[in-house]
Amino acid sequence: MNIKEELFALQDISYGDFQAKLTPNIPRERLIGVRVPEVRKLAKKLSGEPETSEFLKDLPHQYYDENMLHGLILSEMKDYDACIAAMDQFLPYVDNWAVCDIMSPRIFKKNKTALLEKIKKWSASEQAYTCRFGIEMLMTYFLDDDFKPEYLEIPASVKSEFYYVRMMIAWFFATALAKQWDTTIKYMEGHRLETWTHNKAIQKSRESNRITPKQKEYLKSLKR
Repeated sequence: MNIKEELFALQDISYGDFQAKLTPNIPRERLIGVRVPEVRKLAKKLSGEPETSEFLKDLPHQYYDENMLHGLILSEMKDYDACIAAMDQFLPYVDNWAVCDIMSPRIFKKNKTALLEKIKKWSASEQAYTCRFGIEMLMTYFLDDDFKPEYLEIPASVKSEFYYVRMMIAWFFATALAKQWDTTIKYMEGHRLETWTHNKAIQKSRESNRITPKQKEYLKSLKR
């Protein structure tokens, strides 16, 4: 079987119907209906196989599930430079939040200095899901021990009307408030985000168990 046939062998039509509701911008006929754990298993199996390199070059893919598999194969890559090159080839073809958010190459955490420069470029991209991916990687790798206050400027400077970019910025700042309150709250007090994103970040923060009741009340007072 080729890779597409392997995906169809794992098809669950009812799951495809369910997934269609979560990704309304993807036509139902582009959904094979493979559950994520099965796609992960297939990605691990295919990593490093000769046929996989041809699959990764065969863009754009016909099916959503092929894109999910592609993203998970990239997440398994062990060579940082090869992973970045493959990611740059793939990101322009990402057309939904689920594929965007499932990608998290483990090799990134071992190359944070180089990764930060890529994050800056991705976040500044006019391609919506490339931008979303960059902000997500910043949130994943640079809000803990490697945090610097100036990193908040990267998502704060993004101007986009696209829902899934604005939602990622809100998610980033809600997470930053939980992890780096003293620095991040200044961005909320200074109204550095556009109104919808500002209020959504506050909403998500107030729903979080990592924010204290006192902090939640203060955030409520900052709603615009």
